[in-house]
Amino acid sequence: MRIEIAPSILAADFGRLAEQVREAEAAGADRIHVDVMDGHFVPNLSMGPQVLEAVRRATSLPIEAHLMVERPEHFLEAFAAAGADVIEVQVEATYQLYRVLTRIVELGKKACVALNPATPAEALVEVLPYVSEINVMTVEPGFGGQKLIPSSPEKIRRVRALAPGLDIEVDGGVDARTAPLVREAGANVLVAGSSVFGHPQGVGGGMRALREALG
Repeated sequence: MRIEIAPSILAADFGRLAEQVREAEAAGADRIHVDVMDGHFVPNLSMGPQVLEAVRRATSLPIEAHLMVERPEHFLEAFAAAGADVIEVQVEATYQLYRVLTRIVELGKKACVALNPATPAEALVEVLPYVSEINVMTVEPGFGGQKLIPSSPEKIRRVRALAPGLDIEVDGGVDARTAPLVREAGANVLVAGSSVFGHPQGVGGGMRALREALG
């Protein structure tokens, strides 16, 4: 599978958000990742549909909305209308996961399910027919700039074995050092925040460093 890079705007300079999104697109980003946090499911607040709508105006790339929120079923229509192409929901965040995933597809969007680090890969088994992508969280969600949990590659391998035909995304601690590790484990979509938007040589430098590390 082709390796895709999805810069996460959680690490962007929000005073120059549109500019930085365009820089990421020009540097070869494959999609833009929008982390949505509610202060309940994760201990942080981030952004809502209005920010995603602004990103939509700034780029033609696919946008994925990662809903790290309680009861994501209440927010699907809003993010679909704002322009998300992929909507990701946490398996731990709803008691109605089947209904949520099928509703995303009904809205004309790709459905993705995300797993927190302590959630076993086997939690995916019953919903695999209803998703096109799996996000393996490689840090505890809530804050950018964390280090990848060392056991993550083994979990990625288990997820890849369960879902050989799906996109496997990794989210958390992805940089030039860890990108080859998660790719070799079976991931083909890499979410990168600080290593792109916080790179000393700018967004383009961060994207180049990741591509060079991936060969």
